[in-house]
Amino acid sequence: MSGEGILQMFGFLLPAVVTGVVAFYFFKLHTKNEDGRRRFLLHKDSQKNTIPVRLQAYERMALFLERIAIPSLVVRVAPKSADKNAYESLLIKSVETEFEHNLSQQIYMTDECWNVIKAAKSATVQMIRKAAMSETDSADKLREDILTETMEKQSPSSTALTYIKREIGYLWQ
Repeated sequence: MSGEGILQMFGFLLPAVVTGVVAFYFFKLHTKNEDGRRRFLLHKDSQKNTIPVRLQAYERMALFLERIAIPSLVVRVAPKSADKNAYESLLIKSVETEFEHNLSQQIYMTDECWNVIKAAKSATVQMIRKAAMSETDSADKLREDILTETMEKQSPSSTALTYIKREIGYLWQ
């Protein structure tokens, strides 16, 4: 083959190589777009299925927070005897039982929200314990002291509930 034959062969080969490279590029771009579209549709479909479950988890935790709010708690959980320490234990046990019943909801909410809920639970227990440290001698008097102490402050439950409402608002954005 002469130099002219090689040059002629290269002239025929060059358009085929350029066409192959362009076709490869477009094929790769098309498959990438198709993969992105599939992921978007899968994500959209999974969100459609998970949002109701997440909302239900937030609803359950809102109910939990309402149930452990001090005014609600002391009205719902009446003392069984006049023993102040027994009533303190009963209130704390009620809060802990409610919390344990809802532990599984944490997988549907953010870590920050779950931590706020745990902090509200802990603060509620601390408020009960603090009130029980007083010179009160009966369960009924302890009940009054707990209510009196919480009337002056914002409930930890209401703070956590506000956080939950804000987080649910982010779900709709």
